[in-house]
Amino acid sequence: MHDMHIAALETTITAENWSGQLEIRSALDGRVVNSGVERYKELNKTHLNPIESREINDDTILLRVQTNQSKIEIAQAARTRVFMQENTLDINKQVVQEEGYIAHDFKVELGEGESVSIEKIVSPYTSRDHAISECGLEAENTVVQVGRFEEILKDHALAWENLWNRFHLDISIPNKEHRTEQILHLYTFHLPQTLSINTKDLDVGVPSRGWHGEAYRGHVFWDELFIFPFLNLRIPEITRALLLYRYRRLEKARSTAQIAGYRGAMYPWQSGSNGREESQKLHLNPKSGRWIPDNSQLQRHVNAAIVYNIWQYCQATGDLKFLSAYGAEIILEIARFWASLATYNKKLDRYEILGVMGPDEYHDSYPDSKKPGLNNNSYTNFMAAWVLCRALELPELLSENRWRELCALLDLDREELEHWDEVSRKMRIVFHDDGIISQFENYDQLEEFDWDGYRKKYDNIQRLDRILMAEGDTPNRYKVSKQADVLMLFYLFSSEELGEIFGRLNYPFKYETIPKNIAYYLSRTSNGSSLSRVVHSWVEARSDRENSWKLFTQALETDMGDIQGGTTSEGIHMGAMAGCLDIIQRCYTGIETRKDMLLFNPMLPEELKELKLRISYKGHWLDVTITSGEINVQALPSAARPIKIKVKDKIFELKQGENKTIQIE
Repeated sequence: MHDMHIAALETTITAENWSGQLEIRSALDGRVVNSGVERYKELNKTHLNPIESREINDDTILLRVQTNQSKIEIAQAARTRVFMQENTLDINKQVVQEEGYIAHDFKVELGEGESVSIEKIVSPYTSRDHAISECGLEAENTVVQVGRFEEILKDHALAWENLWNRFHLDISIPNKEHRTEQILHLYTFHLPQTLSINTKDLDVGVPSRGWHGEAYRGHVFWDELFIFPFLNLRIPEITRALLLYRYRRLEKARSTAQIAGYRGAMYPWQSGSNGREESQKLHLNPKSGRWIPDNSQLQRHVNAAIVYNIWQYCQATGDLKFLSAYGAEIILEIARFWASLATYNKKLDRYEILGVMGPDEYHDSYPDSKKPGLNNNSYTNFMAAWVLCRALELPELLSENRWRELCALLDLDREELEHWDEVSRKMRIVFHDDGIISQFENYDQLEEFDWDGYRKKYDNIQRLDRILMAEGDTPNRYKVSKQADVLMLFYLFSSEELGEIFGRLNYPFKYETIPKNIAYYLSRTSNGSSLSRVVHSWVEARSDRENSWKLFTQALETDMGDIQGGTTSEGIHMGAMAGCLDIIQRCYTGIETRKDMLLFNPMLPEELKELKLRISYKGHWLDVTITSGEINVQALPSAARPIKIKVKDKIFELKQGENKTIQIE
C-alpha cells in the first residue's frame, strides 16, 4: 500500500437466479499459530498475547495484542461497511468476542439480481512505529478517517507504478521464453514487496526467506550479498537503511568477538533482533529422523559479506557521508577481526585462518575428525585479505579529521595498520592440480564421489548431505559441494580485481585458469542451495553463454517451480530471486561500479535480443538499452555532476541530459 498503515479489501456479491440472506463475519484474529513448517511444529508456535478487544462504533472493531518475548504491541482496527448502488446500508452488527479475537456478525437481505459491495479496511500499527502516541489510538483514528476503497486503490496503484518504474527490467526474448519473462516480473514484484520504501524507517535486516514464511524464523544471513547489488542501482536508499541494521548491532558483534577471544567485530551467521548468534546447535535430518550437530555458525565469511555490501553501496552511490558516519567503523572493526583470527605460520611465512566453514555447508570438518571447522578455506582467506585492503584504503576516502577521530575511537595506531598490511600480503591460499584453487586445505585428499551412481539411486540428490548421513556416511569424505564456494570469487569479482589481490598475495594468477576452476567445481556441486545456480549461471556467462542461460532458467524455477521439493511454502528465497534479477541487470550487461566509473561490458545470451533498464548511479538516472551490437546510455535531466562511463575499452564523460550510443561488436 501507499500507506503501510492501511490495508483494504472490497468484494461484490450479486444474487443471480436466487434471493435470500447473506450471513457475513468480519473478524480480527490474534490467535496466530506458526505451524507452516512441518519440522518446527514441536517448537513454540504461539507468539502473541491478547491485550484488548472492543467495538469502536457500529462499523469498527479494535484488537490489541503483544508479542510474548519482545513485548511489541500490535493494534488493528477494522472498519466494515456494506454498499448497495453507492448507498451505505444501515445494518445491525453483532459483536463476537473471544480471547484474542473479535468480530462483527451481520446479515444482508438480497433480492434476485441485486448486488452489494462489502468493504473492509484495516489499519495496523505497532508500538515501534514513528510519530504516534499509542498504537491502538493511531489505528482507531486512521481507520475512522480514511476514505473509500476506490481512493485507497488509486493511491496504491500510483505507488506501485512508481515502484515498477524503478524496478522493472524490459527484456526482449523469443516467445518460447515467455515463462522467463513472467517469472522475472513476479520476482521483481516480490523484491519491493519485501524490501520497500517503508523499510527505510524500520530497524530490520534482510530475512533470507522474506516475510512470506516461517523458515529460518526470520533470521538474517548473508543473502543480502545477492540482494543489495540490485537495490544499489534501483533504490539505494533501501540498501542504506538495511546496512544500518548491521551498524546498530556493531557493539553486539564486538562483544561476540571478545567473548570468543578475538578483536574487532564478529557478526553472527544467523542474526535476529539484537544481533546475537541465532544459529541452531542441532539440525534435524528428515531423511534419517536423527538430530545432528549444526556447525554452520563457523561461517565467519558473513563478516566479509557485510564489508562487501558497504563497499558496493558506496561505489554505486558515492555516498561518502554514509561511509564516514557508519560504514568505515564497521569495515575497520571487521578488518581487525580478520587480523586477529589469522595465525602466522612461520614455516610458510604465511597467515592462516583455521577452524572455519566456507559457503559450502557440506563440509564442516575433516573426515573422522571430532573437531569442527576447516583450515584455510580459500574464499574466506581471500575475502579477509580483500577486507584488509579496503580498510587500508579508508584514509584516502575519509577526511583527515574523521580518520583521526576513528583512530582515536578504535585505538587504532600505525603499528596495527602495518600488521594489517602484512596480513593482506601474506594470507595463505591453497592450490592443487596446477591452478585449481582448493576449497580448503587438504581438499585434494578427499575421495571423488560417485555422482552417476547416486543419481540413479536417488534421482534428486540436491540434499546429498542428508542422503549420505542417513546412510551412515558424511559428505566430509568427498569432493562434493552443496553450493558455490570457490566460485563465489568469480561471482563477486572481475578477473582484474582477482588479479590485483592474488598479485598482492604474490600468487600467480592467469585469466585462463578461471574456466578451469569453474569446470572443476561445477562438476562437483549438487546445487543443494537456492543460491548455487545463480552463482553458476553468473560465472559461466563469459565462457559458456548457452549453459549460463540454462542455469539461469533453472535458478528462476527455485520458487516458481519449487525445485527444492516443498521449501517455497516455508518462505520464498529472497537471495535467489534478487540474484536472478541481477543476472539480467549486471551479469549480462557487464555492469560494475568501481574506480569511480560505471563500467559496461555487455555479452547478451542468444536468447536475450534486447535489454532496457533504468538504473541509478551517483545521483543520475540512466536509461540503458543494450542489443548484441550496441549500447545506448541516456542520462535523464538532473543536478548531478558528470560521471565517467567505460564501455569495453572506451571511456567517456556523461553529463545530465546527454545521450551516448556505442558500438560493441
